[in-house]
Amino acid sequence: MKKILVIEDELNIYELIKYNLETHGFAVDGVQDGALAIEKILAYKPNLIILDLMLPGKDGIAICREVRTNPDISFTPIIMLTAKSEEFDKVLGLEIGADDYMTKPFGTKELCARVKAVLRRTELLASKDEDSIKIGELYIEPKAFEVYLDGKKLALTLKEYELLVFLASHPGQVLTRDQLLDQIWGFDYYGETRTVDVHIRYLRKKIEDQSLRGRKFIETVRGVGYRFVEKLED
Repeated sequence: MKKILVIEDELNIYELIKYNLETHGFAVDGVQDGALAIEKILAYKPNLIILDLMLPGKDGIAICREVRTNPDISFTPIIMLTAKSEEFDKVLGLEIGADDYMTKPFGTKELCARVKAVLRRTELLASKDEDSIKIGELYIEPKAFEVYLDGKKLALTLKEYELLVFLASHPGQVLTRDQLLDQIWGFDYYGETRTVDVHIRYLRKKIEDQSLRGRKFIETVRGVGYRFVEKLED
Protein backbone atom coordinates (compact mmCIF):
# COMPACT_ATOMS: atom_id res chain seq x y z
CA MET A 1 0.00 0.00 0.00
CA LYS A 2 1.45 3.36 -1.07
CA LYS A 3 1.77 5.94 1.71
CA ILE A 4 0.72 9.56 1.14
CA LEU A 5 1.60 12.38 3.53
CA VAL A 6 -0.70 15.41 3.34
CA ILE A 7 0.79 18.65 4.72
CA GLU A 8 -2.27 20.89 4.95
CA ASP A 9 -3.42 23.17 7.79
CA GLU A 10 -7.11 23.38 6.76
CA LEU A 11 -8.63 20.37 8.50
CA ASN A 12 -11.66 20.08 6.19
CA ILE A 13 -9.41 19.94 3.11
CA TYR A 14 -7.12 17.40 4.77
CA GLU A 15 -10.06 15.17 5.70
CA LEU A 16 -11.47 15.42 2.15
CA ILE A 17 -8.12 14.44 0.62
CA LYS A 18 -7.60 11.66 3.17
CA TYR A 19 -11.05 10.14 2.61
CA ASN A 20 -10.79 10.12 -1.18
CA LEU A 21 -7.24 8.77 -1.32
CA GLU A 22 -8.05 6.03 1.18
CA THR A 23 -11.02 4.94 -0.96
CA HIS A 24 -8.48 4.50 -3.79
CA GLY A 25 -6.33 2.20 -1.66
CA PHE A 26 -3.72 4.60 -0.30
CA ALA A 27 -2.57 4.89 3.30
CA VAL A 28 -2.81 8.54 4.33
CA ASP A 29 -1.34 10.52 7.23
CA GLY A 30 -1.08 14.24 7.76
CA VAL A 31 0.55 17.15 9.53
CA GLN A 32 -0.92 20.65 9.90
CA ASP A 33 2.12 22.62 11.07
CA GLY A 34 4.85 23.38 8.54
CA ALA A 35 7.48 23.50 11.28
CA LEU A 36 6.85 19.79 11.97
CA ALA A 37 6.77 18.72 8.31
CA ILE A 38 10.35 17.52 7.78
CA GLU A 39 10.34 15.55 11.03
CA LYS A 40 7.09 13.88 9.98
CA ILE A 41 8.39 13.09 6.47
CA LEU A 42 11.51 11.46 7.87
CA ALA A 43 9.46 9.38 10.32
CA TYR A 44 6.60 8.38 7.98
CA LYS A 45 8.71 7.85 4.82
CA PRO A 46 5.85 8.54 2.38
CA ASN A 47 5.81 7.46 -1.27
CA LEU A 48 4.39 10.89 -2.16
CA ILE A 49 3.81 14.23 -0.43
CA ILE A 50 0.84 16.55 -0.97
CA LEU A 51 2.09 19.94 0.19
CA ASP A 52 0.10 23.13 0.75
CA LEU A 53 1.85 26.37 -0.16
CA MET A 54 0.70 28.47 2.82
CA LEU A 55 1.28 26.84 6.20
CA PRO A 56 1.87 28.01 9.77
CA GLY A 57 5.42 27.64 11.04
CA LYS A 58 7.07 27.13 7.64
CA ASP A 59 5.68 27.58 4.14
CA GLY A 60 5.51 24.98 1.39
CA ILE A 61 8.35 26.44 -0.65
CA ALA A 62 10.78 26.20 2.28
CA ILE A 63 9.64 22.64 3.02
CA CYS A 64 10.01 21.61 -0.63
CA ARG A 65 13.54 23.01 -0.73
CA GLU A 66 14.48 21.15 2.45
CA VAL A 67 13.14 17.88 1.05
CA ARG A 68 15.13 18.28 -2.15
CA THR A 69 18.39 18.94 -0.30
CA ASN A 70 18.03 16.08 2.19
CA PRO A 71 19.59 12.92 0.66
CA ASP A 72 17.32 10.64 2.72
CA ILE A 73 14.11 12.05 1.21
CA SER A 74 15.21 14.06 -1.85
CA PHE A 75 13.58 11.66 -4.35
CA THR A 76 10.12 11.78 -2.71
CA PRO A 77 7.55 13.09 -5.26
CA ILE A 78 5.71 16.29 -4.27
CA ILE A 79 2.38 17.67 -5.46
CA MET A 80 1.96 21.26 -4.32
CA LEU A 81 -1.42 22.83 -3.50
CA THR A 82 -2.17 26.54 -3.89
CA ALA A 83 -5.27 28.71 -3.50
CA LYS A 84 -6.43 30.80 -6.46
CA SER A 85 -5.91 33.94 -4.39
CA GLU A 86 -2.26 33.07 -3.76
CA GLU A 87 0.44 34.26 -6.12
CA PHE A 88 2.31 31.20 -7.33
CA ASP A 89 4.67 30.94 -10.24
CA LYS A 90 4.22 27.50 -11.83
CA VAL A 91 7.80 27.55 -13.10
CA LEU A 92 9.08 28.50 -9.63
CA GLY A 93 7.29 25.45 -8.26
CA LEU A 94 9.05 23.24 -10.78
CA GLU A 95 12.38 24.91 -10.11
CA ILE A 96 12.26 24.22 -6.38
CA GLY A 97 11.41 20.59 -7.03
CA ALA A 98 7.62 20.13 -7.13
CA ASP A 99 6.58 17.30 -9.46
CA ASP A 100 3.11 18.72 -10.02
CA TYR A 101 0.80 21.36 -8.58
CA MET A 102 -2.95 21.92 -8.23
CA THR A 103 -5.02 25.02 -7.54
CA LYS A 104 -7.77 25.06 -4.91
CA PRO A 105 -10.62 24.37 -5.19
CA PHE A 106 -9.87 21.13 -7.04
CA GLY A 107 -11.83 18.03 -7.91
CA THR A 108 -11.02 14.95 -5.88
CA LYS A 109 -11.06 12.78 -9.01
CA GLU A 110 -8.41 14.98 -10.61
CA LEU A 111 -6.30 14.91 -7.44
CA CYS A 112 -6.40 11.10 -7.32
CA ALA A 113 -5.51 10.97 -11.03
CA ARG A 114 -2.55 13.29 -10.48
CA VAL A 115 -1.33 11.25 -7.51
CA LYS A 116 -1.51 8.04 -9.54
CA ALA A 117 0.23 9.67 -12.53
CA VAL A 118 3.15 10.97 -10.46
CA LEU A 119 3.56 7.63 -8.67
CA ARG A 120 3.40 5.80 -12.00
CA ARG A 121 6.24 7.93 -13.41
CA THR A 122 8.33 7.23 -10.31
CA GLU A 123 7.65 3.48 -10.50
CA LEU A 124 8.51 3.38 -14.20
CA LEU A 125 11.81 5.08 -13.50
CA ALA A 126 12.60 2.59 -10.73
CA SER A 127 11.64 -0.42 -12.86
CA LYS A 128 13.80 0.45 -15.86
CA ASP A 129 16.51 -2.13 -16.35
CA GLU A 130 19.18 0.25 -17.59
CA ASP A 131 22.88 -0.41 -17.69
CA SER A 132 25.28 1.76 -15.75
CA ILE A 133 26.73 4.72 -17.63
CA LYS A 134 30.37 5.79 -17.38
CA ILE A 135 31.76 8.83 -19.14
CA GLY A 136 35.16 9.90 -17.91
CA GLU A 137 35.00 10.40 -14.15
CA LEU A 138 31.18 10.49 -14.18
CA TYR A 139 29.48 7.22 -13.20
CA ILE A 140 25.70 6.68 -13.16
CA GLU A 141 24.13 3.60 -11.59
CA PRO A 142 20.43 3.69 -12.61
CA LYS A 143 19.42 0.63 -10.57
CA ALA A 144 20.56 2.33 -7.36
CA PHE A 145 19.63 5.93 -8.31
CA GLU A 146 23.23 6.92 -7.64
CA VAL A 147 25.65 9.24 -9.44
CA TYR A 148 29.37 9.51 -8.70
CA LEU A 149 31.91 12.08 -9.85
CA ASP A 150 35.61 11.40 -9.25
CA GLY A 151 34.49 8.64 -6.88
CA LYS A 152 32.32 10.99 -4.80
CA LYS A 153 28.58 10.41 -4.56
CA LEU A 154 26.55 13.40 -5.71
CA ALA A 155 23.34 14.62 -4.04
CA LEU A 156 20.91 15.12 -6.92
CA THR A 157 17.18 15.73 -6.80
CA LEU A 158 14.94 13.26 -8.63
CA LYS A 159 14.40 15.66 -11.54
CA GLU A 160 18.14 16.41 -11.82
CA TYR A 161 18.81 12.68 -11.80
CA GLU A 162 16.18 11.98 -14.47
CA LEU A 163 17.51 14.81 -16.61
CA LEU A 164 21.10 13.59 -16.32
CA VAL A 165 20.21 9.97 -17.14
CA PHE A 166 18.14 10.97 -20.16
CA LEU A 167 20.87 13.24 -21.54
CA ALA A 168 23.64 10.72 -20.85
CA SER A 169 21.59 7.96 -22.51
CA HIS A 170 21.58 9.98 -25.75
CA PRO A 171 25.22 11.14 -26.09
CA GLY A 172 25.87 13.42 -29.04
CA GLN A 173 22.14 13.88 -29.73
CA VAL A 174 20.67 17.37 -29.59
CA LEU A 175 17.58 17.32 -27.37
CA THR A 176 15.18 20.25 -27.51
CA ARG A 177 13.79 21.88 -24.38
CA ASP A 178 10.30 20.65 -25.26
CA GLN A 179 11.59 17.08 -25.63
CA LEU A 180 13.18 17.30 -22.19
CA LEU A 181 10.01 18.78 -20.67
CA ASP A 182 7.89 16.01 -22.12
CA GLN A 183 10.26 13.26 -21.00
CA ILE A 184 11.07 14.53 -17.50
CA TRP A 185 8.06 16.58 -16.41
CA GLY A 186 5.28 15.04 -18.48
CA PHE A 187 1.83 16.48 -19.02
CA ASP A 188 0.79 20.14 -18.59
CA TYR A 189 4.29 21.58 -18.84
CA TYR A 190 4.52 22.20 -22.58
CA GLY A 191 6.08 25.59 -23.22
CA GLU A 192 7.51 26.05 -19.70
CA THR A 193 11.03 25.79 -21.08
CA ARG A 194 12.59 28.07 -18.46
CA THR A 195 12.49 25.29 -15.91
CA VAL A 196 14.69 23.13 -18.19
CA ASP A 197 17.32 25.87 -18.31
CA VAL A 198 17.23 26.28 -14.54
CA HIS A 199 17.62 22.54 -13.90
CA ILE A 200 20.47 22.35 -16.41
CA ARG A 201 22.17 25.19 -14.55
CA TYR A 202 21.78 23.38 -11.21
CA LEU A 203 23.00 20.13 -12.76
CA ARG A 204 26.07 21.80 -14.23
CA LYS A 205 26.99 23.18 -10.80
CA LYS A 206 26.95 19.66 -9.41
CA ILE A 207 28.70 17.73 -12.19
CA GLU A 208 30.87 20.35 -13.90
CA ASP A 209 31.79 22.91 -11.26
CA GLN A 210 32.87 20.05 -8.97
CA SER A 211 34.81 18.14 -11.62
CA LEU A 212 38.49 17.86 -10.64
CA ARG A 213 39.49 18.12 -14.29
CA GLY A 214 37.06 20.90 -15.14
CA ARG A 215 35.05 18.61 -17.43
CA LYS A 216 32.17 19.99 -19.47
CA PHE A 217 29.53 17.28 -19.87
CA ILE A 218 26.55 19.25 -21.19
CA GLU A 219 26.73 21.48 -24.24
CA THR A 220 24.24 24.23 -25.02
CA VAL A 221 23.02 24.26 -28.61
CA ARG A 222 21.93 27.87 -28.94
CA GLY A 223 18.29 28.34 -29.83
CA VAL A 224 17.59 24.60 -29.78
CA GLY A 225 18.43 22.76 -26.55
CA TYR A 226 21.19 20.67 -25.04
CA ARG A 227 23.56 17.84 -25.95
CA PHE A 228 25.49 15.47 -23.72
CA VAL A 229 29.09 15.14 -24.88
CA GLU A 230 29.91 11.98 -26.80
CA LYS A 231 33.61 11.93 -25.94
CA LEU A 232 35.59 13.79 -23.32
CA GLU A 233 38.81 15.55 -24.11
CA ASP A 234 41.65 15.60 -21.59
